[in-house]
Amino acid sequence: MKLTKALALVASLVIAPIVSAAPATDVSNQSALKQKLTDTLGVNVSLIQQSPIDGLYQVLTDRGVLYVTKDGAKLFHGNLYDIDKGMKNLTEAALAGPRIELLKPFEDEMLVYKAKNEKHVVTVFTDVDCGYCRKLHNQMQGYNDLGITIRYLAYPRAGIPSANADEMQAVWCAKDPLKAMSEAKAGGNVKAASCDIDIAAQYNLGMSFGINGTPALILENGVMVPGYQAPADLLRTIESNL
Repeated sequence: MKLTKALALVASLVIAPIVSAAPATDVSNQSALKQKLTDTLGVNVSLIQQSPIDGLYQVLTDRGVLYVTKDGAKLFHGNLYDIDKGMKNLTEAALAGPRIELLKPFEDEMLVYKAKNEKHVVTVFTDVDCGYCRKLHNQMQGYNDLGITIRYLAYPRAGIPSANADEMQAVWCAKDPLKAMSEAKAGGNVKAASCDIDIAAQYNLGMSFGINGTPALILENGVMVPGYQAPADLLRTIESNL
C-alpha cells in the first residue's frame, strides 16, 4: 500500500494530551514495528522513539516523520505543534538531533566551501539546475566573508534515476568538484564521470529529513531552513537559532 493511501485511512486518530518528557528511545516492540511499517507502507525506518504525545511513537523514515500508536495499528503523518509554546513545531524539533547524527557518515562526500574565519557551518542540499541554488552559489564569497562555511550535498529534484542526478554525479566525480559545481551552476556541461560517490544515498537522506525543494539548509543544531537566504539573512537566522 502506498503511503498516501494508507494515511488517508487514519484521519480519525484521536491525539492524546501532550506530555513534557523528552523523547526516549526505549521501544520494546521496535523490530516488529519497523517490519510492519516497511511491509505496509514501503518505507525504510531509521529511528523509533517516544513522541511528545502520550501513547504514540515518532518514527523517522526515508519519507519523513510518522506518528504511530504503540501497537502499530494507527498512524498519522504531519507536523505536530505545541500551542502553549507559541506553536512550536515539535516535528521539526524531533528531527533536529537525528539529522546531526545522520549527516556524519556523509561528511567525506560533502563539497565544502570553507570560510577562512569559520564561525558557523551550514549544510545545503542543492540542485545544479535550481535558480535559487544558483543564486546562493553565486554569493558564496558573501557567506564565507561572514564566517559561514557552506557544505553541499546533492538533492536532484528530478529524482533518482534522472538526467539531473547524472549531472550531479558528474560534478561530484569530477577531478575538481568545486570547480565543476561552479561550472554546472553557471549552466555549463560537466563531463560525465563515475566514482564511488552515491548520489542516490544523498538524495534519500534529504528525503528522510523532510526536504521537498532546494536549496534546503541544515544548521549546526539540526534545524532545517527551507529556501534561499542571502548571506546577511542567513547569519541572522543562524544567530537566532543558537
